[in-house]
Amino acid sequence: MPVESDLLDAGSRSRQTRLPDGVYPTGAVTRLLGVTRRQLQYWAQTDLVRPSARTPGGHARYTFGDLVALKATKQLIDAGVSVQRIRSSIRSLRRILPTIERPLSDLVLVATGDVVLVLREGAAFEAISGQEWIFEVSQLQRQVEAASGRSRGARHGPRRAAREPDVGERTA
Repeated sequence: MPVESDLLDAGSRSRQTRLPDGVYPTGAVTRLLGVTRRQLQYWAQTDLVRPSARTPGGHARYTFGDLVALKATKQLIDAGVSVQRIRSSIRSLRRILPTIERPLSDLVLVATGDVVLVLREGAAFEAISGQEWIFEVSQLQRQVEAASGRSRGARHGPRRAAREPDVGERTA
């Protein structure tokens, strides 16, 4: 496993530039996550995932939180979720959960087809609509038991009269 000093760009080392601990240059991020520089630039330009810092020369620098968000983005894309859907999900999550500043790194996201689900506090909900996807089975069981206890007598419906046998049909 590479250590942080191994992840620095060769150019940074040759100029004796010391990056603060936990800050990663673009080259290190591309190697760690298997994304291209162009992807990182596009995601930053379109406000999908922006680097937390820039050098005085304008070079992107990523924190560990940025790496988590970038990894989540890559995994969602690899699972078939479009960049537009991810962006819409982030916007909606910021509206639904205003205390969450960075949905891609602060929440557990799961892709199922082109749908992004959020796992939070024992529940799962769709990122764009907020619709809950998972319910507690034991809670449903209690509701069913309570309902069946109230209407036990009515659950079978009215009794039917026995039908008359057809002509030629045997009867026991």
